[in-house]
This record gives sequence, structure tokens and C-alpha cells, in this order.
Amino acid sequence: MADATPSQTVGPFFSIGLCAWQQHELVPGSADGAITISGRVTDGDGEPVPDAVVEAWDRAAGRWGRCGTDADGAYRLVSARPSAGPGSEAPHLALLVFARGLLKPVLTRMYLPDEEQANATDPVLAALDPDERATLVGRRAGADLVFDIRLQGERQTTFFVL
Repeated sequence: MADATPSQTVGPFFSIGLCAWQQHELVPGSADGAITISGRVTDGDGEPVPDAVVEAWDRAAGRWGRCGTDADGAYRLVSARPSAGPGSEAPHLALLVFARGLLKPVLTRMYLPDEEQANATDPVLAALDPDERATLVGRRAGADLVFDIRLQGERQTTFFVL
């Protein structure tokens, strides 16, 4: 067996360092209007990625949070309702996903399912085909939102160039 390269060995361990400063709340869970966003990070085979890191940014409001995934690839963040972006951008969170096998994080967005009118005029969503758009809209689970992130393969989440 060949020696492991640095990129092969660092992957499973980077979440330890990144999650030492874990801040899974963009706002306190007790804040008025706080919502829980949860989901799973999976690979191309639908298997969980147990050591990924998900960062959420509400750029318009200047809030961010970070959390690692558990053994099932699950993550959980608490946020206020995202703000509208610049221009005609619909309310959304920008999400960075760090995971083994990635030399740099991947960037995606999570839009709100109850913002149909704003989503319809969002220039980023408008530039995508319907299947790609569908991967960027969270779904309701009671008062909470669910946003699953599939890193590759069928139903891959749409990612943007950093």
C-alpha cells in the first residue's frame, strides 16, 4: 500500500479543528422568530458524510453559524428568518460545506419554501433549470426547515463557484 498523501489524511480530521469554534446558532434559539434548519450531508451514493462542516451565512444581516455533522451526516442550525439579498435576491442563507475529499469548500444557497413570489424573481434561481432550482429550496417540517445537501450524483445540490 502506498503512503497516504496529506490531502488523504487531513480530510477526516479537519472537522475537529473547525468545530472547536462551533456556533450552531446564528441567533439564540430563544430569539423571537428563531427557526431551526436541519438536514443531512450525503455523498454520491446517498451515504452520510459523518465529518463534514456546514457554515451558514446571512450576509444581509451579518450573521453566521457553523456546525459539524454527526454519524448520520445530520446537522442543525438555528437562525432568524433570512434577509433578502442585494437587489432582487430572495431571502436565503449562503452555505459553505467542508468535507473530506474536497480541496476547498463548496458553496450553495438555501431559499425559503414560503417565498414563492420572491424566489420567482430571484436572478440566481432564474438562471437555473427547474431541477437545479429544486435543490436550493428548503422544505417545511412543522415550524422548522429541512435542507439536505448531496455532494454529488443524482439530485446533487447545486453548487456555485467561489
